[in-house]
Amino acid sequence: MKRWLMVSAAVVVLSSGAAQADYTLHVLHINDFHSRVEPINAFDSTCDAETEAKNECFGGVARLATKIRELRDGLKAEGQNVIVLDAGDQYQGSLFYTTYKGKDTVEFMNAIGFDAMAVGNHEFDDGPHGLQLLVEGVKFPVVSGNLDLSQSPELKDKVGGALTLEVGGEQVGIVSALAMDTPETASPGDKVIFHDDMDSLKADVQELTESGVNKIIALTHTGYKRDQEFAAEISGIDAVIGGHSHTLLGDMEGAAGPYPTMVKGADGGEVPVATAYSYGKYLGHLELTWDDDGKLIKAEGQPILLDASVVPDEKLAARVKEMAAPIEQLKQKRVAEIAVPIDGSRESCRAKECEMGNLVADAMLARVKDQGISIAIQNGGGLRTSIPAGVVTMGDVLSVLPFQNTLSTFQLKGADVVAALENGASQIEEGAGRFAQVAGLKYTLDSSAPVGSRIGDVQVRDGSDWLPIDLEAVYGVVSQNYMRAGGDGYRVFADNAMAAYDFGPDLADVLADYLAKQGPDFAPKLDGRITVK
Repeated sequence: MKRWLMVSAAVVVLSSGAAQADYTLHVLHINDFHSRVEPINAFDSTCDAETEAKNECFGGVARLATKIRELRDGLKAEGQNVIVLDAGDQYQGSLFYTTYKGKDTVEFMNAIGFDAMAVGNHEFDDGPHGLQLLVEGVKFPVVSGNLDLSQSPELKDKVGGALTLEVGGEQVGIVSALAMDTPETASPGDKVIFHDDMDSLKADVQELTESGVNKIIALTHTGYKRDQEFAAEISGIDAVIGGHSHTLLGDMEGAAGPYPTMVKGADGGEVPVATAYSYGKYLGHLELTWDDDGKLIKAEGQPILLDASVVPDEKLAARVKEMAAPIEQLKQKRVAEIAVPIDGSRESCRAKECEMGNLVADAMLARVKDQGISIAIQNGGGLRTSIPAGVVTMGDVLSVLPFQNTLSTFQLKGADVVAALENGASQIEEGAGRFAQVAGLKYTLDSSAPVGSRIGDVQVRDGSDWLPIDLEAVYGVVSQNYMRAGGDGYRVFADNAMAAYDFGPDLADVLADYLAKQGPDFAPKLDGRITVK
């Protein structure tokens, strides 16, 4: 058993050297890698050979390894201090995870040489056993301070809370927290107990501070909004490195804020918050400087785009190719052709009607239309990427729908359908994955209204007509097994569904079959089924 996994605060020596009056630390970080082992295209899905030949691919574990090694070795050669952090969600999102279930993650993270990782919610997608494989396999600490794992036989004493890294003769504290809604978005099971993230971080920071640590970084998987709340409210935190919301920060187009985002802290100083988008497209590089009293006096940096100018590490690229061979035949299977790209972006599908949401919901409804089903509801967070125009492969489809969910059909009262839509709208400000993409339904969403009263003008298709939903009537609904079990807050499906059947075909196969029937001129469109005020 590794000692740093058995205690609350431990020491990992990264480098040696005398402390200076001012102490500078370079933090290289990623988050939400989501099994993008191979390079990705502009749509965040696996890059094909043609796009790679045009030098239009990004990321991939071999490219990430090159850039981390280049920066770490170069900075250390200059006498600088460097740590490499991961803010969670290595798991889920490509056929590599579907095939290897984390064994590839362990191999590649060890090869790169991370210094610490926060637990992400998707590390629980295959239950505690999935995270167990990771924490027992990697050669660095995996942390999450708000988890009580004392009742978990798989994880007890294997995931740390707070820890201390010795870097250049100074102690750097790491505290961590995982999103509180993980039991709704993944499958940690009832033996993994969640404590309040804010309270847990405060306690861990206090423990480190009382032990003499005056340089503390929160490595979290809770999202950009929550990270800013931590920075504002927790005395003693010097910086927050986060994940979960896939937020792009920097001075590039589409960024949600500056990198780092400076937040006025509880101690009166400015606390930097940094995150680096997702999928290994960027490597965050945050430079922090403290004075001799342990006060943060400077924070600067930018995320680094891992484009074709970064040459992939040859050894890791060869290993990726070797591991990809068994799944290449499935990935290359042609299933359809489409005339235009299909937008499945996170920004669209978690906030409004989106093309991929319409497509998947329509495919679900078409599959069960002869079973008395008239409504389809799919969570936007279950749609993981877009698809470019042209030939669509099974690999493309599985990149969109990687979770191996199966169709679920059931009956639900109209009032419960509306309640489900309210759940979908309840966290729209946070970009939560529960946002409801639909078919056979129309609804209006007022995002400024209080939670629980945001949905109005719900209509159900009746032939070519649209009729107001009858709150007392019973409707046939199709969703998928994750949501039917209460995932993403859809408890109304778990508690009130009638005549449920949760073992239908895989949703990816349903989408592939539906696309195959549409013909090469297929172009998805928005038709006003969701109106957002």
